[in-house]
Amino acid sequence: MADPIIKTAGIVDVEFGEGVTVVQPVNLYGCSIGAGSFIGPFVEIQRGVVIGQRCKVQSHAFICELVEIGDDCFISHGAMFINDTFATGGPARGDRTLWKGTRIGNRVSIGTNATVLPVSIADDVVIGAGAVVTRDIDAPGIYAGNPARLIREITP
Repeated sequence: MADPIIKTAGIVDVEFGEGVTVVQPVNLYGCSIGAGSFIGPFVEIQRGVVIGQRCKVQSHAFICELVEIGDDCFISHGAMFINDTFATGGPARGDRTLWKGTRIGNRVSIGTNATVLPVSIADDVVIGAGAVVTRDIDAPGIYAGNPARLIREITP
């Protein structure tokens, strides 16, 4: 019987702003988390991710490489970010040149179990629970569904 390869979760090489709260267990590595932000348990934030100030990332969220999140954002339970678009018909298999980035504006709320593909989302946007964001969102509003569509405009 072979011995398994065991890797541990933890906090490695993270740049924290003033007053950040982290509830363990988490897997945070090579990322930056802005002042006054909160990171809940069972969250993974990967290398190169930038989280703005006063953000709240709830439990079981996954934020992959190439994601930037603005200030005053809320990422709800189980929200997932994707950087591999399967451009070749399958996973990139480590070829990071096939990955794409995601940019989230300020004051964006992303609902429980939403999935965000590589897109840009404007300031003052709400993404509904379970939504799948497949295209850029360039105007404030409430977006929901699969694919996510504008449900209602909001005025910031």
